[in-house]
Amino acid sequence: MPRARVRFKPPGPQRGGPFRLSSDYPDGEFRILSAHPTEDGLLVVLEATLADPAVVLDLFESAPQSRVPSYDALHADEQTVLLQFQLPFVPSPYRALFASGNLPQFPYTIEDGWIVCELTTSHDRLSQFRDELEETGFAFEVNWVIQSVDSTDLLTDRQRRFVAEAIERGYYDTPRQCSLTDLAAALDVSKSTASVVLHSAEETIVKEFFATAVE
Repeated sequence: MPRARVRFKPPGPQRGGPFRLSSDYPDGEFRILSAHPTEDGLLVVLEATLADPAVVLDLFESAPQSRVPSYDALHADEQTVLLQFQLPFVPSPYRALFASGNLPQFPYTIEDGWIVCELTTSHDRLSQFRDELEETGFAFEVNWVIQSVDSTDLLTDRQRRFVAEAIERGYYDTPRQCSLTDLAAALDVSKSTASVVLHSAEETIVKEFFATAVE
């Protein structure tokens, strides 16, 4: 199933709170650690690390109660503040996630007004998530998509058995703990057979690794 890194941001009039702070303080780090729907809206935990974390507390202290009915400072020191706050509504991105059949995978980061997150999803669900968000006026971008493959599906049963035995006996260790002759004897095959099977498995693994890395 594909894994995607996406980012999205609300239309201009909605870019307040942490969105605005992430633009005003680009050297800071803003992370949404969790967000849980409640009967009253959405309960969010936000971590902010920046030179003057007091600006985060000031922002929430001055926020209209209609936007942020309550908040608690769970932790604060010279560089980091951890806040839990209640929103009186469920924001569009969260609704779009569930409407498209996706699940949130925290943490999310907020960078220069954009929420950045990774999703394990299908191409159809990713497209639906984009459509759901864009209908509400959000900008949406896909940074990358990686088609993940179950490693157990890459090799045949025989190749997997040979590689597992080689790893267990230290054939791939440095220095090598097991020679090809010893490995072949343990597998009850000829040295040439062991070499051919291992080489084929290694070729598959290496090609898959680099194919995924450059996507």
